[in-house]
Amino acid sequence: MGKLVEEFNGYRSRMNDRIMETANTNIKRFFALDTTTYAEGALDVKTKEMLGLVASMVLRCDDCIKYHLEKCHDQGVNQAEINEVFMIANLVGGSIVIPHYRRAVEYWDELSR
Repeated sequence: MGKLVEEFNGYRSRMNDRIMETANTNIKRFFALDTTTYAEGALDVKTKEMLGLVASMVLRCDDCIKYHLEKCHDQGVNQAEINEVFMIANLVGGSIVIPHYRRAVEYWDELSR
């Protein structure tokens, strides 16, 4: 994987470990809820990750976008599918999403190398 991906994953992992060192029960439950929400259910994991990516782009959370891009990549989302996800996010979120779209394309390209 490229530098962007390695740096993001390293930082996320380190900081999650740090948070869990002192996290109270509610924070731990929230992290667990986040994890279990994206598990297989009525919707498959791939669909849930694409939904998470759209929401992250509309909310303009670059860390969330990177996270869901990697999960989408892991789930086998292809270029045509990711382009449709990006289109939905831009349609729903408006032009303010475009800078995040640029960074998302850069990160997706790095994941796809």
